[in-house]
Amino acid sequence: MSGDALSQDPAELSRRIDTTRAHPARVYDVFLGGKDNYPVDRAAAAAALAANPRGYLDVRHNRDFLRRAVTTLAREDGIHQFLDIGTGLPTADNVHQIAQRIAPDTRVVYVDNDPVVLAHARALLTSGPEGRTDYLDADFKNPAQILEQAAKTLDFDRPVALCLVAILHFVEDEEAYPIVRDLVEVLPAGSRIVLSHLTEDLNAENVRAVQRTYTERGFTFVLRSKAEVERFFTDSGLELAAPGVVPAHHWRPDGAAPVPEQPEAAYLATLDDIEKVRHRDINDVTDADINVYAAVGKKA
Repeated sequence: MSGDALSQDPAELSRRIDTTRAHPARVYDVFLGGKDNYPVDRAAAAAALAANPRGYLDVRHNRDFLRRAVTTLAREDGIHQFLDIGTGLPTADNVHQIAQRIAPDTRVVYVDNDPVVLAHARALLTSGPEGRTDYLDADFKNPAQILEQAAKTLDFDRPVALCLVAILHFVEDEEAYPIVRDLVEVLPAGSRIVLSHLTEDLNAENVRAVQRTYTERGFTFVLRSKAEVERFFTDSGLELAAPGVVPAHHWRPDGAAPVPEQPEAAYLATLDDIEKVRHRDINDVTDADINVYAAVGKKA
């Protein structure tokens, strides 16, 4: 496996896990109803939810944008290779599962540097027999390493979809824009970039309250305007696909967002607010709920 990701000593992975500080991938996992997180991550998620009680809709609609984008690229555009950087913890319908249902020969490389994600990498590496998936233990801030290792699985002579979903708001400008340019430069013509990003353009008061809860915990948290998100595309010479940079729930909605099973009211009443999130139906979203821009671009 690339990057020796699965050969690492479990004891070494345990030593790398810092349970005293919240981690973005694990906080995201809390909002998606996952179990691979720690009390400090749940506390961060709970603080964010208190600051913005419908903030879980940002996370869930960001994830649903990824579902729609991968489906569109695999079904309509014939993209059968994906490089997903900042993968996060395994959840329902990872990129390879979505794409391989449409094109079983799809190849996917996942990239993350959180040891908790790494410890669960085998859950990501369950490709169908005709396709292939791999996992890299690598940092977004080292694009050369990512591209070198990804080339062992992906064919960079054919189009690749680069997924940068909810990762760039954790990176300052002086690094974020050059890294995206470096990644795009290596991609062949016809490649796509799938990107989402938090913003204060849409509902500033809500998202700034959430930003404060995260920066207090030591996260880099950069809210970018629509023009600043568009710059990730224009700086790299990419053509934005319709409908351009839009709130995540407005990017080619298909009405197929998964609806979670609803437990009995008596059981639901026993859960705390953060535990109830996994049971929320996100189809009641309004424009006042979303603080995430989403877009897909094409390399000519």
